[in-house]
Amino acid sequence: MKHKEIVELLSEMTIEEKIGQMVQISGDIFLSEDTSRILTGPLHDLHLSKEKVYHVGSVLNIVGAERVKKVQDEYLSKSRLKIPLLFMDDIINGYKIAFPIPIAQGCSWNTKAIKEMTKISAMESSIAGANVNFSPMVDLSRDARWGRMMESIGGEDPLLGEIYAKTIVKAYQGKNLSDIGKIASCVKHIAAYGAVEAGRDYNTVDMSEREFRQYYLPPYKAAIEAGAEMLMTSFNILNGIPSTVNKWLIQEVIRKELGFKGIVISDYGAIKETITHGYSANETEAAKNAINAGVDIDMMSSIYANHLKDLCLENQEIEKKVNESVLRILTLKNKLGLFENPYGNANQTKEKIYLMNSSNLEKAKKLTQETFVLLKNKNHVLPLEKNKKIALIGPYIDNIGITGSWSMFSDRTKNGTILDIFKEKMGSQVLYAKGCEILRQEEINKILSADGLPTVHVENEAQREQDMIVSAIQTAKKADIILLALGEHYRQSGEACSRSNIALPENQIQLINELYILSKPIVLILFNGRPIELNKIEEKLDAILEVWFPGTTGAKAIVEMLFGEENPSGKLTMSFPQNVGQCPVYYNHYNTGRPHHDNLRYVSRYQDIPTESLYPFGYGLSYCDFKYTQIHLNKHKMRKNETITVTVKIENQSDYAGYEVIQLYIQDLYGSVVRPVKELKAFKKEYFKPHEIKYIHFDIDLPMLKFWNEKLEFVAESGEFKVFVGGDSVNVLEDRFELWI
Repeated sequence: MKHKEIVELLSEMTIEEKIGQMVQISGDIFLSEDTSRILTGPLHDLHLSKEKVYHVGSVLNIVGAERVKKVQDEYLSKSRLKIPLLFMDDIINGYKIAFPIPIAQGCSWNTKAIKEMTKISAMESSIAGANVNFSPMVDLSRDARWGRMMESIGGEDPLLGEIYAKTIVKAYQGKNLSDIGKIASCVKHIAAYGAVEAGRDYNTVDMSEREFRQYYLPPYKAAIEAGAEMLMTSFNILNGIPSTVNKWLIQEVIRKELGFKGIVISDYGAIKETITHGYSANETEAAKNAINAGVDIDMMSSIYANHLKDLCLENQEIEKKVNESVLRILTLKNKLGLFENPYGNANQTKEKIYLMNSSNLEKAKKLTQETFVLLKNKNHVLPLEKNKKIALIGPYIDNIGITGSWSMFSDRTKNGTILDIFKEKMGSQVLYAKGCEILRQEEINKILSADGLPTVHVENEAQREQDMIVSAIQTAKKADIILLALGEHYRQSGEACSRSNIALPENQIQLINELYILSKPIVLILFNGRPIELNKIEEKLDAILEVWFPGTTGAKAIVEMLFGEENPSGKLTMSFPQNVGQCPVYYNHYNTGRPHHDNLRYVSRYQDIPTESLYPFGYGLSYCDFKYTQIHLNKHKMRKNETITVTVKIENQSDYAGYEVIQLYIQDLYGSVVRPVKELKAFKKEYFKPHEIKYIHFDIDLPMLKFWNEKLEFVAESGEFKVFVGGDSVNVLEDRFELWI
């Protein structure tokens, strides 16, 4: 359709039909054989009449070509103007093929790998009928207590967030949204959701505007510049006002300043929640606040459906805003080609050919391996030798539940487990004992109870636990090396999964302690959705391979990595704290007037734990041994139209080939506002042959040196700077230069 035709269609719509386009509900209702369920089922709680149900503009989490077509047919059969539904989905780290969770993907430091994962996910989603995906989440995340940081692609760094946001949005959307394999990207969550106090989901956010602009806004800005079609509001308040009704945020910053022309959608029920926040006095006021702020779609509440009409009748300005919102929604449907083909790219034949095909599974395995981070490798215990007897112990050894909490559509039946892959490789040399459960039953029951699910009682659990440990010890005694697969339960990270204790569960720590007594090398494969507190056990482990929740091909990817068929190259995008009491802990912090020094009392420190993180941002080992030497700047004074070239010599002092992520950081030593101790400004992922020497070059230009000053001007200032280059944010070479403006 041409734009003129969309405007004409808008003019034909009744006010009820317009408002309906601004409402999103669960699509399950249209799959019910019992039409009375429209009035008595889940929508009863939303207080939507049958007529209003058939006015809605979009549905949530209906996917699969057959289901999508059935829902669309049912809806259009009752729709006067035959305006097709939008199908929006939570396909966070893959559809049928689950890729590593987003925090893991970021650890690849490889935009090509992330682009490829996104393109496969988009193709699977597109032919399964999805029009819009609630991804990527680009919230800056500095606090490991926050469960939702598992979705944060850039972790604690704004530059990574910017780069990855652009990469993913472009990979999802391409040049033409109606092309097969393309879907609209809904970027989330505006704004600053990752800064919730105490790392507690849905909690308060309060920060200066300068801090917001410097660190939290850039990834959203990058996504908008990349052409993102939608943005989702966050649940939190931002400086006293819920994000969903924050006019300054949505109208002034997002729409006017950043030029966003697309759709803003609330998060699940967030408009209604502004009443609970204590901002909106009632549902009518909530509707008024949200439409005035610029929210186009009300997700899973009836606030717009039941209250916007009266507001429009009272105020022509609100009716004008409704028209603007509906025009944006119709425009997106047109870009997706839904007026010509309401099923979009849903195609059952292509589903059979493409979903979970062998080529994509092989790609997924290779891409997954780039996300693993080798945290420790004492005495080069890894890679494993095939002639050694290996005891496989732990609840994740024979477990297909390694796809993460958002992988609701993935096919886990074809995963294979670590045990399966080891048996294929080593046969009878493999020894196995479960050792323990992921969690004790009382801990699992807390999770089940919070989700409204029935709890389970286990007889003689203490005895069963002891028997498993005894069996593990007996198995380990027969082996040369102990391979432990431990970590969080997949339902301990993700939305509503904030934790004050981010250590491994006590039963897993007990298992480690018992096996440590045997004085055999212990390798830990760590499954988790957040940085884990490891200080109680780190010294007892010879190697730690961080694999996060690695997805469908995770087991095979892990085993190949352990045997050296692939070389670890991942680097952390979030610091691992020594103790949860450090949280939030991040590398680009400010200095204080009394920075930490050992053996001094009146400095910024803890009495009982170190100040620095256990594993810093950017950290990750390899089977290679990379040595950095001879940092060189081509000049030490720079004017505003000039650049400085930084060169560093790196040697692979090993017999292995592999990739290294070389990282450039800068510190502005003195500014009109205090600047961080260092900030990531560039990185390169380079391949090294055994014993190869390379000279790696970076160019420093003026935009790298800009920041938001005390007047909220984005500027660079004359002065002295430090430049650092290294394999992580701590182990660096450094030099200095001056900027003259």
